[in-house]
Amino acid sequence: MADLALARVRPDRTVLLRWLRDYGVYAGVAALVLVNLALTPNFASLDTLRVQAVQVTPILIVALGMAVVIGTGGIDLSVGAVMAVAASMISLYLGYGPVAAVLAALLAGAVSGLVAGSLVAFVGVQPIVATLALMIGGRGLAEVMLPQLDTFRNPELRALGSGMFLGVPYVVLIAVALTLVVVFVVRRTTFGRQVLAIGGNPAASALAGLPVRRVLIGVYVLAGVLAAVAGVLATARLGASDPTRLGELMELNAITAVVIGGTALTGGRVRIAGTVAGAVLMQLLTATLIMHNLPQSWTQIASAVVIVLAVWVARERGRN
Repeated sequence: MADLALARVRPDRTVLLRWLRDYGVYAGVAALVLVNLALTPNFASLDTLRVQAVQVTPILIVALGMAVVIGTGGIDLSVGAVMAVAASMISLYLGYGPVAAVLAALLAGAVSGLVAGSLVAFVGVQPIVATLALMIGGRGLAEVMLPQLDTFRNPELRALGSGMFLGVPYVVLIAVALTLVVVFVVRRTTFGRQVLAIGGNPAASALAGLPVRRVLIGVYVLAGVLAAVAGVLATARLGASDPTRLGELMELNAITAVVIGGTALTGGRVRIAGTVAGAVLMQLLTATLIMHNLPQSWTQIASAVVIVLAVWVARERGRN
């Protein structure tokens, strides 16, 4: 009788854990929206929604690249430093025009990803170690190139950060476009299928003839370029390059968004829609606490709780 009761309870628990893993992040976003609609003055105003959309943009763009990297079973701790390097490149090359400055920043992101991917794919360094080294070295390099905050007045770059099209900020439109591109790459291309295969079983993928090294380098280059894009947009919005503070803790925010969005840290799965919802959830959580005059420390505690719950759900779901 005890075994029968246990067998009856276990499927119910499995269903609940699956639901939490797959839809919990959307429920969390809905709950925060309802709480703010009820308790936060002017939350539903167009200006508030626009501000929230702009502020979530850097997290979302970086999280897109992080999701693909995690899909291979890797991790990238260097994304915040890449944002800082991109900001420094903007200031250094803005004298050649905004297009040259943006291209230089994106190239720096691609080179950073190439180095990280090569260390992982060819040297065999663990992803967390390789990208940790780049996180430390990249931040130092950014500060060497640009020792202090540098403001600028370039109208084209400022327009990129603060301009709007039909009432929608350019940065939000860029984030939406990049999201659609990453969705297409993951779901509709051979590269995307190879990412999932390598994340699921890298040894079997190599035996099957998949270009494991090339794919690994590709995902880190993608993450580096997206981090550089986030750095460019953040710099353009601020009207200043700040290599010391820009991108600070961004790697942790991106990993949080990916994990609570349902992408397994073990690889083999990439949930872009969940990642978007995860980024929105973290932004709403931060905004809710700030709008109700709670200190920043509470945001960090709440984020830690959310991460632990997401990892616990994924772990328990895997056992059932």
